[in-house]
Amino acid sequence: MLAPPVADVAHSTFVSLAFDGSQIDGGLYTDITDWARTAPSWLDSLIKYWSAYGIVIFAVLMLLVWWSARRQPSGMMTRVLAAPIVVVVAYVANDLLKSVVQERRPCQQIPHSFNLETCAGPGDWAFPSNHTVVAFSAAVALLLIHRRIGWLAVLAATAMGASRVYVGAHYPHDVLVGAVVGIVLAAVLVPLAGRLGTPLVDRARQGRLKPFLADV
Repeated sequence: MLAPPVADVAHSTFVSLAFDGSQIDGGLYTDITDWARTAPSWLDSLIKYWSAYGIVIFAVLMLLVWWSARRQPSGMMTRVLAAPIVVVVAYVANDLLKSVVQERRPCQQIPHSFNLETCAGPGDWAFPSNHTVVAFSAAVALLLIHRRIGWLAVLAATAMGASRVYVGAHYPHDVLVGAVVGIVLAAVLVPLAGRLGTPLVDRARQGRLKPFLADV
């Protein structure tokens, strides 16, 4: 008997290692995507656009809190400067978790599911949702800096997470765990960065960076 081709063996191994998220909340996922199937096309288009590009709103909000923090103590400015770094750290940590769990996308596991977003290819894992981790880590960082803008960011993050299920990119548990990862990392790292980095910002406010770090 001839041995199976190497490609077939590799594919079989890939399938056996991949985590099957459909056993957790696949039914809820299909209920939500079925709503998208029957929804007005303008609503689907709006949510699809938000899901793809809404993440930009968090960068805009961070610019707003930076401008406001120029008139605040150095500790506040330190948190502002740390916020985007914390978001990047959360993204990288989440990507590592994705590579360990290796949950395939729902569009690959549930036949005939409705998807507004093009199905990701093999190796683009689903759990947890990167969009949601980025959104919630940014939202919590903003909440620790500016309460009013922060709550606006939390609403935007919630909308982002919900949209990732609606467009068919993630299971609900991908989004829920992504939110937890983002919240926990930002809640720990932003205050820590504020304590450790304030002396550096104090000195920087006296140098060439003063126009960017203080209201002169």
